Amino acid sequence: MRGDAMSAADVMVGDLVRECYWRDGVNCATTMLRALSRSQGIELHPQVLAAATGMHGAGSYGAQCGLVEGGLMFLGVWGRTAGLGDAEIEESCNAFARGFEARFGSLSCRVLRPQGFAPGQPPHMCEGLTVEAVSWAVDWVGRLAAGRVASGREGA
Repeated sequence: MRGDAMSAADVMVGDLVRECYWRDGVNCATTMLRALSRSQGIELHPQVLAAATGMHGAGSYGAQCGLVEGGLMFLGVWGRTAGLGDAEIEESCNAFARGFEARFGSLSCRVLRPQGFAPGQPPHMCEGLTVEAVSWAVDWVGRLAAGRVASGREGA
């Protein structure tokens, strides 16, 4: 988190991440989807959540980070709900990815989780990153929804 002080929103995100990881046993992409849908009051169809099952670094392969993938999936759902066309949704996804990369240094799970997914590792090694990324994404999507991210062109 940012500094020593945690906002009420950060505490709520931390609680949600713990619930998703430890109680429900879902991955980072599903956690991001749940958090963003809750923040925007959009109910997700179970098939959308099922689609995110293998999206934690491409099924532990280390490719695109599931936190990014979950955010991009949500932007598609949110964009349709908001009446956006394909081009506008794609712009928003591009801006989200650029903003995420600027904030966290990469879109790659292999870079963000350099220890990989070796057997015997403790579960949920990305929990701290997840809390920080979900907090950032909730804020980013909130600004997009409020029109403070101009057509998705501004990333951070």
